[in-house]
Amino acid sequence: MTTTTDSSTTPVQNPPTGRWLLFVGLGALVVPLSQTILVPVLATLPTTLDQSVDTVQWLLTSTLLVAAVAVPVMGRLGDMFGKRRLLLVAVAALVVGCVLTAMTSNIVLLIIGRAIQGVSAGAIPLGISLLSSLLPRERAGSAIATVSAMLGVGGALGVPLAGYVSQEYDFHALFWLSAAIGVIAFAGIALGVPESPTRSGGRVDVRGAALLTATLLALLLPLSQGSRWGWSSPLVIGLLIASAVLLGLFLTSQRRTTEPLVDLATQTRRPILLTNIASMFFGFALFASLIGTASFVQSPPEAGYGFGSSMLVGGLTLLPGGLMMLFLAPLTAVLARRIGASRVLALGAIILAAGWGMRIVAVGSLTEVIIGATIVGAGSGIGYAAMPAIINAHAPRDELASANGVNALLRSLGSSLASAIGGAVLAGQTLNLGPAVLPTLGAYQVLFALCAGASVIAAVVAFTIPREPAEVTLTTAQPTSP
Repeated sequence: MTTTTDSSTTPVQNPPTGRWLLFVGLGALVVPLSQTILVPVLATLPTTLDQSVDTVQWLLTSTLLVAAVAVPVMGRLGDMFGKRRLLLVAVAALVVGCVLTAMTSNIVLLIIGRAIQGVSAGAIPLGISLLSSLLPRERAGSAIATVSAMLGVGGALGVPLAGYVSQEYDFHALFWLSAAIGVIAFAGIALGVPESPTRSGGRVDVRGAALLTATLLALLLPLSQGSRWGWSSPLVIGLLIASAVLLGLFLTSQRRTTEPLVDLATQTRRPILLTNIASMFFGFALFASLIGTASFVQSPPEAGYGFGSSMLVGGLTLLPGGLMMLFLAPLTAVLARRIGASRVLALGAIILAAGWGMRIVAVGSLTEVIIGATIVGAGSGIGYAAMPAIINAHAPRDELASANGVNALLRSLGSSLASAIGGAVLAGQTLNLGPAVLPTLGAYQVLFALCAGASVIAAVVAFTIPREPAEVTLTTAQPTSP
């Protein structure tokens, strides 16, 4: 593989770090923001659009499926042809998808628009790898940590924002807002951020991309639709079996291809492999907070829990956790320089487990729920900020976007598992309050216990990750072997 370097974009001694971080971070923020703003209003859309619940659910499923495929593929393309170039493609896809969904109430066009938005999921790993390539070591750590934390921050901000906007305006306004933020981010990146100095070039692994696409579709479709199709249905079981077979074919093709979509030699390095495993459990625990917090506080007290809060208040319970993620990201970079990013990842998992432990027992007041959710946000933010530090320290420089893309894919897979398992748990123990069917308190506590267990597993895995060499911690990737 030939690596090309553009000397005009070689990192400078005093780069405009703040400006680059502002625009790249804004591009990273708007992606999870646009993905989560639909969650609070989803229950009202069947009536608004005159469609079935199953049909409306595809507004989320289409984004999930396209995002899962786009993240690793765009990461590899970014390494090959330019991280900034592919970051602009990702943000442009978000703008186009948001404008389409903002201009129509046709369910088919809405689903297409949401699918186009899924392409933008590659923005976060592309932004991380771009800043890692551009910034000198002493400045890159906090910038990378901040961009990585945007995945959680955007999700935490999206829910209360959607709650407020939906009370005052039609749901289309949510997508106009996302499109406007996306335009600002696109213009800032295009005009104010240079291209990465390193590009690998080469040919696109079309066969690998096709096999990976088929594998992820076969896996994620039953995870997202299993509760509706039935977990024991032949379709769900058949798709899960097909995903396992396709995964084997994909891995075989990657071993035999000279320029693979996913470099298995890199991905099986112990620090990267273990970090990706821990990332999946982090993704599970964080997404469960989104589905198990707002609905919890909005439930009526007659259910034995909940406070009858509005959609806006339900979303605002997540806001302190999101702000905590943003605040802790640069501090995480400082701590990682002292004790190592792998130990910081373990610390984040321990805090995450403590937050979920509190959520199990502290259910008596809204304040207790907010404190528990904030601790969960703090642990998630610390963990998310540490992950790219470990990846960048052990991946070849010309594979940064690809390596971070696979890490983002594992986080997304964890979120998909949380949606499937969490949905099944909450639907498995219910009570009737008039016409409403609500999960029991015990169902929520089981979900919180699963999240605490996932956090403990993430901590154990993180403690087994070898510490990064001091000279590469946080920012600098190892050079590609000749």
